[in-house]
Amino acid sequence: MAAATFTFSPITAPAAASSSLVSDRSISIRLPEFRGLKIKPRAASATQASRSVSRDPRRPGRGGRVVCEARGTAVDVPSVKDDTWQSLVLDCELPVLVEFWAPWCGPCRMIVPIIEELSKQYVGKLKCYKVNTDESPSIATRYGIRSIPTVMIFKGGQKKDAVIGAVPKSTLTTCIEKFL
Repeated sequence: MAAATFTFSPITAPAAASSSLVSDRSISIRLPEFRGLKIKPRAASATQASRSVSRDPRRPGRGGRVVCEARGTAVDVPSVKDDTWQSLVLDCELPVLVEFWAPWCGPCRMIVPIIEELSKQYVGKLKCYKVNTDESPSIATRYGIRSIPTVMIFKGGQKKDAVIGAVPKSTLTTCIEKFL
């Protein structure tokens, strides 16, 4: 597929409009060419084990494979709402990490990858959930959440520790290790 070029011409304004707002120059923008998916050789590597691999239908018999790296790396930390709080967090036998967040919060978006890493790292030892404070304000109020992101650790139905703000992974790991 060839690169596309788009040309934007000025909009003609009524005669009463100020001439400083109207330009007679046109703008051309050249978009990059789409080169498709990367084709990997057949040799399996250690990192390919977690990737989704399928044959390239455009190249029969060449032995190449199309690799989608996003599928194996995506982790979805489940959300907890008012109706599931008791069963998922308070009644859980394992320690539970809960992130209190909101979609408009920049620091909350910064720690999403950290929470996802911790969820992978502590599979079977710790449950990780998130609570949207806009959708479940009663849970946030019950636990005195005044600043987000706030990460809390629960064990045996009781709040054990809290970390406020976008902190490094090492800070959260230290907090988690105390309760495992």
